[in-house]
Amino acid sequence: MFENHLPTAELQALDAAHHMHPFTDGDGLAKKGARIITKAKGVWVTDSEGAEILDGMAGLWCVNVGYGREELVEAAARQMRQLPFYNTFFQTSHIPAIQLAKRLAELAPGDLNHVFFNGSGSDSNDTNIRMVRRYWQALEKPEKNVIISRWNGYHGSTMGAASLGGMKGMHAQGGLPIPGVVHIDQPDWWSEGGDLTPEAFGLARARQLEEKILEIGAENVAAFIGEPVQGAGGVIVPPATYWPEIQRICRQYDILLIADEVITGFGRTGNWFGCQTFGITPDIMTVAKGLTSGYIPMGASIVSDRVAAVINGSDEFAHGYTYSGHPVAAAVALENLRLLDEDGIVARVAAETAPYLKAKWEGLAAHPLVGEAKIVGMMGSIALTPNKETRAKFASKSGTVGYICRERCFANNLVMRHVGDRMIISPPLVITPAEIDILIARALKSLDETLVRINAEGLNQSA
Repeated sequence: MFENHLPTAELQALDAAHHMHPFTDGDGLAKKGARIITKAKGVWVTDSEGAEILDGMAGLWCVNVGYGREELVEAAARQMRQLPFYNTFFQTSHIPAIQLAKRLAELAPGDLNHVFFNGSGSDSNDTNIRMVRRYWQALEKPEKNVIISRWNGYHGSTMGAASLGGMKGMHAQGGLPIPGVVHIDQPDWWSEGGDLTPEAFGLARARQLEEKILEIGAENVAAFIGEPVQGAGGVIVPPATYWPEIQRICRQYDILLIADEVITGFGRTGNWFGCQTFGITPDIMTVAKGLTSGYIPMGASIVSDRVAAVINGSDEFAHGYTYSGHPVAAAVALENLRLLDEDGIVARVAAETAPYLKAKWEGLAAHPLVGEAKIVGMMGSIALTPNKETRAKFASKSGTVGYICRERCFANNLVMRHVGDRMIISPPLVITPAEIDILIARALKSLDETLVRINAEGLNQSA
């Protein structure tokens, strides 16, 4: 039943007057008016005008089990009644944090058997900076403190996490990156591969890591961090040759490998974790988002035996957050992991819905505007181009055509995000084949409308 609330225009005016949005031109949004979401169920969200919208982004890459799961609501309520909060400082612990740490150690690959809880993915990557530097300091190698990341990677918005990320627009606004963080190029074959095959390009980009290590000196490099698939950077799926070479280089030069699984974790790639999909064994894994399906904020750094032994065996690790291991968040996470496992959600993604979505998604490459359709598990991207053969960019400012396409998607009640002139999806893992068909139909309609508009406005031109 549709609920009563203030008229949409009044809600938009209040929002514009008082609410500062993330990653938003505030004045531009105030003039346009925010779309007000009032409720959600499954893969559908409803706005203040009663329109039902297929959420192709799972909120913000996070609502893995879908909206409206009463099990998670009840888990939070039970925990709030019993122990709504207690900290994990001062040599104390509590049952939800203990149980969740144990469960994550069971699920995580390799010897990732230790968990440091945080409030978000950004917090977790800040923790990782502190942890890897403390690790080498405790081994009497304090000079080994540089962390290597990638341009166009995304690791969060705090000072440390945004420094790890390679979003130059973010760096320009905050005096970033902080000292001791350097970047190499991303493995984006479509945009940057030139005449190389994807396989040769993957090796070339991975070997930039080795070149950077040798330039800085292996004795000065603490870690390399990367997303198995770059999410916010445009769902950049690396060539198959990339990650094995990265792993080899890290091992050869004794560099810790951090896999940022904030987006790729908990079934998103068809396995529990993206590092399993790409065959890598990290020393630290960053998780958040799908850990609780976004129902409540929580993040964690899952740490290998090797690293944890040094951190735990040295003096006090002077780091932590008030909400580290929050009991309500931990209880929700435990129930969320139970649903992903016992309801067969992760298994169904791998066996049924991801292959179905892959076939449908890759079919979008036949559209005149689409040059590449990449997908792994339940995260995909399409590269918009005026010329498929040359992989050309548009002559207009990057993102102009992508924004037009995103707006057509919204008009057609589909949430599909744009990153530059790439369109990306990451739907809830519970999406059904019938709902996938709706997603693809609305995407095609939006692409058709975008093509008509950019042709009419003279925007369908190569740079």
